[in-house]
Formats: sequence, C-alpha cells, structure tokens
Amino acid sequence: MESNFHGRSNSLPSRPHPLILKCNQHLDTLRASNETSTSSSLLRHKIGGLQDLIVCVEKLIQLPLTQHALLHECQENWVDDLLDGSLRLLDACTSAKDALLHTKECTRELQSMIRRKRGGEVKLTLEVKKFLTCRKVVKKATSKALSNLTGTSRNCNISYPTNKDHQTVALMSLLRDVEVATLSTFQTMLQFISGSTQPKSNRWLSFSKLMQPKRVGCSLVADENEFAQVDLALQSFVFTKTSKYEDVNGLQNHLEKMESCIQDLEEGLEFLFRRLIKIRVSLLNILNH
Repeated sequence: MESNFHGRSNSLPSRPHPLILKCNQHLDTLRASNETSTSSSLLRHKIGGLQDLIVCVEKLIQLPLTQHALLHECQENWVDDLLDGSLRLLDACTSAKDALLHTKECTRELQSMIRRKRGGEVKLTLEVKKFLTCRKVVKKATSKALSNLTGTSRNCNISYPTNKDHQTVALMSLLRDVEVATLSTFQTMLQFISGSTQPKSNRWLSFSKLMQPKRVGCSLVADENEFAQVDLALQSFVFTKTSKYEDVNGLQNHLEKMESCIQDLEEGLEFLFRRLIKIRVSLLNILNH
C-alpha cells in the first residue's frame, strides 16, 4: 500500500479509502441513534456504535495517507484543534467515569447497610439520605461537565479553508464530525447518569405519583432510566410515613438494576477511554515525527 501511495502525488488519492467510507457509515449510524430516550438499552446500543466508530478512526489514523496529510498540514490550525479535541474527548469521558464511580461506591454502601439490617429504620433512613447527598454531588459534577460540553460544541463549528484539496478537506471534516458525535454521546451519557433525561416538570410529576401506593408508583416509573428510578424511589422512601422496611425489597431491586447498568456503562467507557488515549498518542507521534 505504501509503495502505491508514494508513487502518487503528495495529496490524498481522489477515491476515498475504504476506511474513510466505513468511518462515515459508522458516523451515520451513530447520528441516527441520536433520538432522546431514557432507555438504558438504547444508550448501550449508542455506546456500541461509538465504539465501532472510534475503532475505525483508530485504524484510519494509522494509514500512511492519513499520516502524510497530517504531517503536510501540521502547521495548520485545524491540526492543533484536532489535538485539542482529543483532550476534550478524554475530559468528557473521564467526567462520565468519575460520575459512575462515585455513584457505584455510594450504592454499595447503601446495599451493605440494607443487607446488614442493623440500626433500625432511623439508621437506614440516614443512610438513604447520605446516598441522596452523594447523588447531589454527582448531579452537580455532571451539570458542570455538561456546561463545558455545551461550550465545546459551539467551538466545533468552524469553516475549512478553500485552498486545500478535496480529500484533505474530507478528512478534516470527518475527524471533526467524529469529535462532535463523540461529545454528543458523552453528553447523552452524562444526562442519563444524572437522571435528568426528562423535563423537570415531568420528573416532579413522576415523584408525586411515586408517593402514591407502591403498586401504582412502580408502573409509573417503568420508563425511567435506572438512575432516575433509584433517585425517585429513595426520595419516596425518605418522605413516606409508612413502615420503611415494607419498601426494602423494592429498594434493593432498583439498586441492583442500577448497579448492573453502571457495570455495563463502565465497561463501555473504559474501552472508549483506552482507544481515545491510543488515538491521541498516535497523533502526537505522527506530528512529532
């Protein structure tokens, strides 16, 4: 492949490389899954699509034609912005990982308290309040991260110079679109972890209905995400005046589902984090060559 490439001009070949086409296919698939949803299964599907895209981009970066284009353009602003973008992606991924880790630690403490059944209802209520305080910290952190992502998305709208050859512009556009799509996915994930994927007014409606008899409440929050389910269930647990231990089994069920969801999201994020690091290292190696 290298010999054919060097035998041509210094510009990228006129026909797109199959990996570029494949990256665009993965990008289109990811964009098609951008509908807002509180379903964890759809979020997992979205993360899977992002993983496919990032793996494809990682392979694209290794192509001699891509490396040549980056070296040829290394003094241009768009290359610097590409490096800055790789840091933005790692920062967003780290924010999501931290939010999951903090929630997981608090979840395990609460589950341990429930299993021990020591201290009575008062102690259990205090532990639930501690968990809700933990969730407030997570929500504050995710809100800050989301605010940063909003500012980043505004900076992603740039116009490309017209004096570049068509293939170079196509590569620039693709890499920028990948960054935007990746940031969008992390934004969706942060919103999901914070439990804020539906309007506040609807959330308060769900909470008020959850305060009704348990048989009604459980069905009304079935379409919520696992984090929102736990938040609402524990708020109900704190404010209800019935016997606390009547709701312990329901709490355990919600906590176990959320813990399972956390594990899936953590695995997906860890995969993405490792791949994003590899891409950044590859870019640095190319440009420092």
